[in-house]
Amino acid sequence: MSHEFDIPSNYGIDVFDHDEMRSHLPTKVYESLMTTIEEGKELDANLADAVAHGMKEWAISKGATHYTHWFQPLTSVTAEKHDSFISTPDAMGKVIMSFSGKELIKGEADGSSFPSGGIRATFEARGYTAWDCTSPAFVIHDGGSVVLYIPTAFCAYTGEALDTKTPLLRSMDYVSEQAIRVLRIFGDNETKKVIPNAGPEQEYFLVDTEHYAKRKDLIYTGRTLFGAPAAKGQELDDHYYGPIRDKISAFTRHSGED
Repeated sequence: MSHEFDIPSNYGIDVFDHDEMRSHLPTKVYESLMTTIEEGKELDANLADAVAHGMKEWAISKGATHYTHWFQPLTSVTAEKHDSFISTPDAMGKVIMSFSGKELIKGEADGSSFPSGGIRATFEARGYTAWDCTSPAFVIHDGGSVVLYIPTAFCAYTGEALDTKTPLLRSMDYVSEQAIRVLRIFGDNETKKVIPNAGPEQEYFLVDTEHYAKRKDLIYTGRTLFGAPAAKGQELDDHYYGPIRDKISAFTRHSGED
């Protein structure tokens, strides 16, 4: 198998995961950050600079020159504001690559860039991004540029959620709080945090080319607009846990090679 398709060797190579954090952070800083992630405790502000420095050094080793607080505003798309690691040159005129804990923890996005229907003035459109340390940072290679992406929440000055992630994080905290309450009833006095997990289920439908060519709705819209109503009972139970047909298996293998 070629290295290009060696999934175990390539998976997560551009993610600042636990192994990378352990390698680039002092032991005490790493342990404090893990406590924050695993138990939901606040990150010691005094350690933020050390975390930021280690993250920056890792990103630069990947070729990154810029960083961004990456968030999900209420626009159905993600948003990001790029800043350079390059700071003001020193007295000798040498460029310095820096990234502080303050820059890591919080940013101020230009909220006036988001549509508001004219209901607010530009100076009132402040929005703040806050680092979500439970989601690992990562770098993205886009053409000739490499950028460090820092997952963040996006909130107003007064604390209202301005994104889709903040409500999710708050709901996770509430679920953890109630789950721990139940665990205490059953005698578990050690668990400090319960982390709920949710993920998408991948599902797709394959249509023969000759049948696809006869369906203008599939050709023009990529979805079914007319046809028989979907089965509501067990009418199509024959394909559940059934043997994979040869042409389906061949298609799947071919797709994985592309």
